[in-house]
Amino acid sequence: MQSKLFTPRFFFISLMIILVAFSRIIPHPFNFTSLSAICIFGSAYFTKKWQAFVIPFAATWLSDLFINNVIYHQYYPTFTWFYEGIFSLYASYLLIAMVSLLIFKNKVNTTRIVGASLSATVIFFLVSNFGCFVNAPEYPQNFSDLMACYAAGIPFIKNSLLGDLFYSGVLFGAYYFATWKLPSLVKA
Repeated sequence: MQSKLFTPRFFFISLMIILVAFSRIIPHPFNFTSLSAICIFGSAYFTKKWQAFVIPFAATWLSDLFINNVIYHQYYPTFTWFYEGIFSLYASYLLIAMVSLLIFKNKVNTTRIVGASLSATVIFFLVSNFGCFVNAPEYPQNFSDLMACYAAGIPFIKNSLLGDLFYSGVLFGAYYFATWKLPSLVKA
């Protein structure tokens, strides 16, 4: 008898998330990435809600390991398991997954996908720039410099939004097409 945890649907969704997480190795504009979208997608379709956190985080971390230790190995003197700034970035992904769980609580549709993508962009901007502010010695710890840090991040919002919308479209579109061709993937 097949375990309810390891269904074809689980493996298909997980594989999609892992593949899209590794799209980060393709040259792309700053902040045009798939990481928020994999959190949104996992929150919409994993049957067990803890999977919406574990699978996207594992895929992100594995892609981080590859990027930091293979592509950018010259910048790290030893094998890098974690990097500076990881906590604020992963905190933003945690919040994106939590908000997406609420958005997709009962239904997945285009309006909710776009709403989750917009929310993800805002969450990522606020949390990652706050993390930069807290950890960067060039910013004195006061309100005006926090606002300066947010202002410095404004040029990157457009690419974040475009990446969130693009990769959400790719993931949700591919899943919709796959379930249309293979209805067995719809079963939990």
